[in-house]
Amino acid sequence: MVQPVKSAQVQSTQVKPLEKPVDQAALGDPPKPAVSDVPDTAKAKLVSGLNLRWPTNGEVIATYDEQTNKGIGIAGKVGDPVLAAADGRVVYAGSGLRGYGNLVILKHDDTFLTAYAHNQALSVREDQTVKQGEKIAEMGSSDADRVKLHFEVRQLGKPVDPLIFLPQR
Repeated sequence: MVQPVKSAQVQSTQVKPLEKPVDQAALGDPPKPAVSDVPDTAKAKLVSGLNLRWPTNGEVIATYDEQTNKGIGIAGKVGDPVLAAADGRVVYAGSGLRGYGNLVILKHDDTFLTAYAHNQALSVREDQTVKQGEKIAEMGSSDADRVKLHFEVRQLGKPVDPLIFLPQR
């Protein structure tokens, strides 16, 4: 036969108030994780504050390579929408840069630019302000061997791997 368990009795104690109030300012902000504790793919986002979205839905067919490919290639179909990866201002819209075809370049701040190349048609003009997710072009194959979007991120003018800044799929 099982005997019932007696409930434990909890004694109440009184907490004395602090003699002096705590100076919240002296405590400072709670500690933030050190950048070295963050995975490499998230470091650039943490430091830069750049929060990009994918500019189109296709499969990545070419990855960044500092020597031969200054961005990534994303497959698609002619006419697929190309979207602004972040809020910005159009600093270039045209076809005057050899090897890029119809190109849009967005300036996001004093540090970052994004470039969208090989478009069939452009939907924006220079000095226009765009919002993240806004259609800026239609995918094509201008100056390319196939239909694709060549997407670059430039930090202080230097190409960096866009996959570091884009969310995981």
